Amino acid sequence: MAATKSKTSSFSRNLMGAQLAQTPGLKQGLNGATFISSGIPNLDKILGGGFPLGSLIMVMEDVEAPHHLLLLRNFMSQGLVHEQPLLYASPATDPRAFLGTLPCPILTKDDKVIDREPEQKGLRIAWQYKKYFGENQQSSEGHRETRQEYCNDFDLRKPLERRLLSGGHIDCVSLKDYTNITAFQDRCSSFLAKFARNDAGPRCAGRIAIQSLCAPQCGYAEMEWDMISFIRCLKSMVRSSNAVALITFPPSLLSPSFAKRWQHMADTLLSVRAIPDEDKEMAKLLTGYQDMVGLLHVNKVAQINSQVPVILEASTFSMKLQKRRSLVLERLNQAPVDGSSGTSYGTSAGCSGSSKSASIDF
Repeated sequence: MAATKSKTSSFSRNLMGAQLAQTPGLKQGLNGATFISSGIPNLDKILGGGFPLGSLIMVMEDVEAPHHLLLLRNFMSQGLVHEQPLLYASPATDPRAFLGTLPCPILTKDDKVIDREPEQKGLRIAWQYKKYFGENQQSSEGHRETRQEYCNDFDLRKPLERRLLSGGHIDCVSLKDYTNITAFQDRCSSFLAKFARNDAGPRCAGRIAIQSLCAPQCGYAEMEWDMISFIRCLKSMVRSSNAVALITFPPSLLSPSFAKRWQHMADTLLSVRAIPDEDKEMAKLLTGYQDMVGLLHVNKVAQINSQVPVILEASTFSMKLQKRRSLVLERLNQAPVDGSSGTSYGTSAGCSGSSKSASIDF
């Protein structure tokens, strides 16, 4: 008698979503992509969820202003809040000192309610009910410890808590110590080996942050092809791991041909630009110009597990400090135009327009 064949179905339960829900700092996206937060809620929304795991992000710096550090700090702080291992490389002699400039997450309304001291209401609570209030306090504290946001707003005026900076999950490297970039590549390889992909799914994600890779302090000025080889190898290693790598570099220090090669190898390519203090022409063209600290341009968006191109509503966004503490991104709005003369009124009550209305070169 023939053995009875077990019935199989083409439909299976996707357990990856439930697994990611228990993993802090990860979110399931379309086409099986897993996202990690950039540390800026507006940027996550623009990119369709954040940075895909296994992607290489490159940020082109502006030599006139260090606005790329705003993106770098939020990216690093978000990973440390989720207790994700971090490898930070910088041309500075003491890269660990940069950790003291990382911003602290802003408490939400629920956290502020939990943080209130119950003893302030002690005179209004009868002694018979204090034990019940204590139980509620303990349950609230346990809820606060287990509850974590996928992406936080960060206060640039307050430093990150020291307890998040302690531990062995932070590795700081000075690029000055690696005169041979191949040795630094081996360092990255050993770090990414901890996050090799398997069938069980990602239980933890790693982050690599490299600041100003081609800066003169690194000593790689005569090693352009070696840097190209390093970026290509890093992208390959990151693609096969549960990690994300972010590199900032000043394109003006590279030859035009090599700068184009760097941009081509990036999965997600961003660029920042400073705004002149007194640019009257731009002030007439853009609304809210006085509140802007810089401009962010999205040159390329990563396409993981998909061949459908990502079409953005806008590619250029203004960088603003909300209440002078948290970084926000907004679509550029053009001031209303006088139909008779064709000139801009320059008022702040303008209608929303696309980013193409402002001719800004990156």
